[in-house]
Amino acid sequence: MSGKSTEVLVIGGGYAGVMAANRLTMRADVAVTLINPRPDFVHRVRLHQLAGGTDPAVVEYREVLAEGVRLVVDTVTRIDAAGRAVELASGSTTAYDYLVYAVGSGSADPSVPGAAEFAYPLATFEEARRLRPVLEATSPQAPVVVVGGGPTGIETAAELAEEGRSVTLACGGVLGPYLHARGRRAVARRLAALKVRVLEGPDARVAEVTADAVLLADGREVASAVTVWTVGFGVPDLAVRSGLTTDALGRLLTDETLTSVDDERIVAAGDSAAPSGLPARMSCQAAIPLGARAADTVLSRVAGERPGNLSQAFAGQCISLGRQEGIFQFATKADSAIWLHVDGRPGAKLKELVCKGIVKHLSGEAHKPGGYKMHQASGATRRKLLDAGRAEAPVAVEQAA
Repeated sequence: MSGKSTEVLVIGGGYAGVMAANRLTMRADVAVTLINPRPDFVHRVRLHQLAGGTDPAVVEYREVLAEGVRLVVDTVTRIDAAGRAVELASGSTTAYDYLVYAVGSGSADPSVPGAAEFAYPLATFEEARRLRPVLEATSPQAPVVVVGGGPTGIETAAELAEEGRSVTLACGGVLGPYLHARGRRAVARRLAALKVRVLEGPDARVAEVTADAVLLADGREVASAVTVWTVGFGVPDLAVRSGLTTDALGRLLTDETLTSVDDERIVAAGDSAAPSGLPARMSCQAAIPLGARAADTVLSRVAGERPGNLSQAFAGQCISLGRQEGIFQFATKADSAIWLHVDGRPGAKLKELVCKGIVKHLSGEAHKPGGYKMHQASGATRRKLLDAGRAEAPVAVEQAA
């Protein structure tokens, strides 16, 4: 490695990874390389639109990535922490001084019989792109079942119903569990207007998926020409395969500066990070500030300074309900929904503003590194959550094999 520059590798070109890579260019003596398996940036919050045919859900990296960041389209297969290098699927090895681990999340392997064979997951770009032609080849009158009552399930059900499709949403629990009761009623009204059949409660849990139906826990059979699976998220097992300490889900375990508990040269951000065993909700709302904090931690170490601790604050959750309506559910900084929400057409405009704002945050940091400030809010909320978690139970951590 050159003695003139500190080499920083960022693994993963999603919301957290791009923010971290852009911010790292604040120092001229830091050389930044972003390794990502795709040549384009995936705007993940629009994947349901890709499935519905209303948005490509990709943005060219030149729009969001700083010119000083070197993009390598490849996949990291193993991290050699002792040797400070990563092994790539192409067969090459790349060395680093610091590593930002931002590999994101994807679909969890479904344990429900038949789901892996007959259902279509929707957590990654490749999955959404695979689903779209299947829907296009299916009669608009054919029944579609969306499994999962969270934001992805709600958005997908509404998007497809707005096309005129016959959609059933099998929640397997409550509709929109994050939402306040008032927000939940607003979502239910919109889905009813779109003629989405909503199945709630434990009896509506999907027990089996077949080629043409889903079987529910209470024995009901719901016809389904296409079953879309939005239940559960998992993280890549790269940290586990590399012998690093993770939480039970496989997220890299870090301290409050986002530094790996194994190696101060490795910093994590986004969905694949578990700071103090208390990770934030999987969302771009968390990923972007985490990316900025991870970059600041690396820059502090390069400068010989002590890194600052994580400060995480939420504003709520926004859900599109087709192209015409949506909802913005406000929340406390600790991420608990409150009574206030904006729905209908104003809710759709707010959701679209948020989606466009995400790209603006990233491109803004690309053109003016250090300009992003939203991760620097008071850390009081985070400290309260940590104290509450420690009082309830010890953090469950497993050592990767």
